[in-house]
Amino acid sequence: MPRTAWTPRIVPYGADQTVNLVIDSFPGLGEIKRTDVETIIADLISGQFNDPIRVVAFNTLEHWPEDVTQYITFEIQTRYDVEGVAVPEHIQDFVSSFTRGADRQLALRLA
Repeated sequence: MPRTAWTPRIVPYGADQTVNLVIDSFPGLGEIKRTDVETIIADLISGQFNDPIRVVAFNTLEHWPEDVTQYITFEIQTRYDVEGVAVPEHIQDFVSSFTRGADRQLALRLA
């Protein structure tokens, strides 16, 4: 008898892999895309997501999850800073919401 409530596995085959998920929000729809960090960055830059919310990583062997959104957005911002151009408008809000103030230097108070 065929299974009607089948859902795809998001855990990769293999003992030790880190999986990165992009959580994308679109009115009425949501999408989760699983891939490696460089592909996620390339897809975000090229506009493959409608409204990215978070990027989450987890490791199947070590059993850890981590919100890597700030790392991903910092990496995107750094790449555009090196090139001397602005972050594309379609991801500007996403990047700036996680990198705002990240480049500030804290003042050291001397007594």
